[in-house]
Amino acid sequence: MVFSSYLFIFYFLPLALAVYYLLGRAGNRVLNYTLILFGYIFYGWANPKFIILMAATTLVDWLASMVIAHGTWRLWRVWHEPLVALPRDAARSRSQRWAIVLSIVTNLLSLGFFKYFNFGVESYNALVAALGWPQAQWEEFFRVVLPLGISFYTFQSLSYTIDVYRGDAKAMKHFGDFACFVSMFPHLVAGPILQFSFLAEQIENRRLTLDKFARGVAMFSLGMGKKVLLANACGKIADTVFDAGGAHPLDAWYGLGAYALQIYYDFSAYSDMAIGLGLMLGFVFAKNFDAPYKSESLTEFWRRWHISLSSWLRDYLYVPLGGSRRGEARTYINLVLVMLLGGLWHGASFNFIIWGGIHGGWLAMERMLGKKSFYAALPGVWRTGITFSVVCLAWVFFRSADLPTAWRFLGNLIGVGAGPTAGLLRGLIGQPYYILSFAVAAVVVWTMPQSWDMTRRITWPKVAWVGGVLVVALVQLFAQSYNPFIYFIF
Repeated sequence: MVFSSYLFIFYFLPLALAVYYLLGRAGNRVLNYTLILFGYIFYGWANPKFIILMAATTLVDWLASMVIAHGTWRLWRVWHEPLVALPRDAARSRSQRWAIVLSIVTNLLSLGFFKYFNFGVESYNALVAALGWPQAQWEEFFRVVLPLGISFYTFQSLSYTIDVYRGDAKAMKHFGDFACFVSMFPHLVAGPILQFSFLAEQIENRRLTLDKFARGVAMFSLGMGKKVLLANACGKIADTVFDAGGAHPLDAWYGLGAYALQIYYDFSAYSDMAIGLGLMLGFVFAKNFDAPYKSESLTEFWRRWHISLSSWLRDYLYVPLGGSRRGEARTYINLVLVMLLGGLWHGASFNFIIWGGIHGGWLAMERMLGKKSFYAALPGVWRTGITFSVVCLAWVFFRSADLPTAWRFLGNLIGVGAGPTAGLLRGLIGQPYYILSFAVAAVVVWTMPQSWDMTRRITWPKVAWVGGVLVVALVQLFAQSYNPFIYFIF
């Protein structure tokens, strides 16, 4: 189930909000269990079997947090003791260390198995075929179906046990409170990746207000407009160009620019809708995008793009690896390693590893050269252009189905391998509707304020504008059959 669907907008969401607000006076714990129910319905709609996986890892992490909080596996002896955050500088017992290891291993094993098993089998088959041993291939080996959102809820669940272990948050005694954090449908399958310490207080204490609800509706409406009116149109251009098998340079750059706009609008729109839904339910989520294509360096880009993932990688990977505290060489290695793992988090293929390597290498270069960087002295608009170009070239690997396709497309960008269908392609992507949609999307990216900022204060003119966007988006949603969502595969 996706937010930009008839099922969600006209059936699931009205029912969820009606039940939630009817039970509003029953207290936060009842509301938490209500959110668990609707979260599991939302998650299990496509494949109910994966509910078991999410419930199992949630239970393991909650039990591990109890052991960490109490310092013993014999929880029945200490169950009634009050829970407080652990001292940050105190030594942890063997039981606490084993508990955090159990949580980390359980989450990473489930993520690794479901996300990377097929990649491992395919890599093994390619290796033995290259070595001339085709008889050793596992052609009939079983394949694993990727559960929706496993990358997102695994990271969120891990942040809980790690925060409790570090002493950054206290454990939640009630399983339902923690299960609500993991299964809350607004951020369940595509983020934002909410760190537990950020949301802990709101899980136990939150208020439903008209101001929150109004801003939530505005955020959701703008997100719907970005997704249906801009992301889908740009996505159609990008798909046509990337799937053509060959394109003239101008068309290839047009398609690549369209993909850059599609993935931004697709994901930022989903984040806007998730933040809006959270506000309707009384939660304030963190901002996840801040005009990333206006960045003047790749370092700045990662402060603005998918902020929740950047923060997670920094706090739970980059800093534990040593960050910038162990010398310059180690800093560069940590940057590259974190981005390589960030690429692998997005998908199990060498394309994503190369994408992460490009970003990691460029980040290390910027860190190494600092103000001596070759573009540091250029005007801001030039720095923005260079940064956007690097991001776009890296998107080639992110979008392409495999490495040969990526290399072919890079060749198209410089005039190599246009192919016999290049003329037909120009006619398909040169339609006025697509050109106008692309132009509007570009103008909005570089000139319009962010949805987060636009909705801070709701006025009647904004109500009219947001309402108009929502109506047009819903009408367009009925008219179009093309409605993919890129980050659902991650």
